[in-house]
Amino acid sequence: MKRYFQSYQVSQNMLNIINQLQFKQPTEIQHRVIPSALRNENIIGQSQTGTGKTHAYLIPLIDQLNLEDQSVQKMIIAPTRELAMQIFHEVKKMMDFTEEGQFSARLVIGGTDKERELQKFSKQPHVIVGTPGRILDFINENAINPSTVNSVVIDEADLLIDLGLIEEVDQILGRMYEDVQTLVFSATIPKKLQPFLKKYLINPNYIVIDDESYNKNLEHRLIPRRHRNAAELIIESTKLIHPYIALIFVNKKEHADELREELLNKGLEAGIIHGGLKPRERKRVLNDLRNLKFQYIVATDLAARGIDIPGVSHVFNAEFPQDVETYTHRVGRTARAGNKGTAVTFYDEKDLPLIEKLEETGIEFHNFDIKNGEWAPVKEWNVREKRKEHENELEKEAWKKVRKRKKIKPGYKKKMKQEKEQIKKQLKREKFKKMNKGRRK
Repeated sequence: MKRYFQSYQVSQNMLNIINQLQFKQPTEIQHRVIPSALRNENIIGQSQTGTGKTHAYLIPLIDQLNLEDQSVQKMIIAPTRELAMQIFHEVKKMMDFTEEGQFSARLVIGGTDKERELQKFSKQPHVIVGTPGRILDFINENAINPSTVNSVVIDEADLLIDLGLIEEVDQILGRMYEDVQTLVFSATIPKKLQPFLKKYLINPNYIVIDDESYNKNLEHRLIPRRHRNAAELIIESTKLIHPYIALIFVNKKEHADELREELLNKGLEAGIIHGGLKPRERKRVLNDLRNLKFQYIVATDLAARGIDIPGVSHVFNAEFPQDVETYTHRVGRTARAGNKGTAVTFYDEKDLPLIEKLEETGIEFHNFDIKNGEWAPVKEWNVREKRKEHENELEKEAWKKVRKRKKIKPGYKKKMKQEKEQIKKQLKREKFKKMNKGRRK
C-alpha cells in the first residue's frame, strides 16, 4: 500500500521542502513517527540508522516551529560530534529549501572556539543540534535557555549510555519543563536506559521497526579462521568481492591500528576510524570517507556507531563481536534502504556459543571458506554438535530396545552394551535405507 507525505497534517511549506529533498514516499519509521510527533506525543523509536529516522523527527519538529517567537524551541541531542554534524547538515538543507519564513539553527559541539560560538547566541536560534557536554556548557553560561524548549530529541540513546553521557542529558532535561515533548531513538533499548525513559517519558508511543522489514537483503556469511590471521583472510576476500565501501570491524582501537598496518603492508589501502583519533584527524578521515577516498575502512564499534557512512556494501567482522547487540549494530551498517549487503564474519571455536545465540534470533548463516581463490561452501559450524545430538537420539532409541533381563548374571552390563551397539547399527542401516528410498523417488 502506497503512502504519501500529503496524508500527514503538515504545511504546504513542509511539503515543498520534502519535494526538494526528493522524498517520494515515507519510510516505515517516518510513517509511524510523523503523525505521532505532530500530535505532540512522547516517542520511543527503536530502529537502526539508515531507515529515514532523522527526517522522521525533523519533518514534524521543524513544521511546528513558531517563527514569530525567536527562542530555542527544538533541541536535538546526539552522542558524537560527527553525528551532530550530520544531523545539522540535514537541518541546513531544510533551511535552504524553506520558501516561506526562514527558521534559524545552530550547531553546538566541542572542538570549536567556545567564546566565538557563545557570541552567536546573543540571538536565540529556533533549533539547536549538539552534543550533551557542549549544550550543558552553554546552558550553564546562560547562552541557551532550556525552559523555552518544547520538543527535545535524543538520538542514538544506546550510544549515549555506552559513552557515559546519559548523566549530562539528564541534567539538560532536568532544566526543561515537565511537559516538554521527548523523542528518544535507539537501535536497541538496553536495561541501563530504562530508568531514564521511565523518568522523562510519560505514556510514550513505543514504535519498533522490525529489522526484517528492511534487512531482508542482508546475507550473513561465516568463515572459519583455521589459524589464519584476519589480514590474510581479508586480502583473500578482496579478490572475490568488489565493495562500494567495506567496513572492517575489530574489538579494540589497538587492534584497528595493527590490522590497518598489516593491510597496508599487503598493498590494501584502508582508512581507519577509532576513538583514539584526535578531533582534527577524525574530521579529515570523515571527509576522506565522504569523498570516497577509501574503499576499505577499519573501525571500532563506538567510533563507527557515532557516524553515518553511506554506501556500505560489505561488513567484515575481523574479530568476532562480543555480544548479539554488537553484531546487530555492525551488520546494520549495510543492506540499507532496500540495497543488498553482505556481512562476512571470521570465527574460531570459542565463538560458537555466540553464533548459536545469533541463530536463535532468526539470523541464517551461510558457511563458506576461501579455497583456490574461490568461495567454497563448507559444512555448517555446528555439524559436530548435530552429529552428537543424532548419536544421542540413536543411543536412547537403542537402549529402549535392549531386553531387560529378569535374572542378573555376571557380565550383564557388558552384554547389554553389546546388544545396544548392535541395535544402534541396525537403526542406522534402516535410516540410511529410508533416506536412499526417498532420494530415488
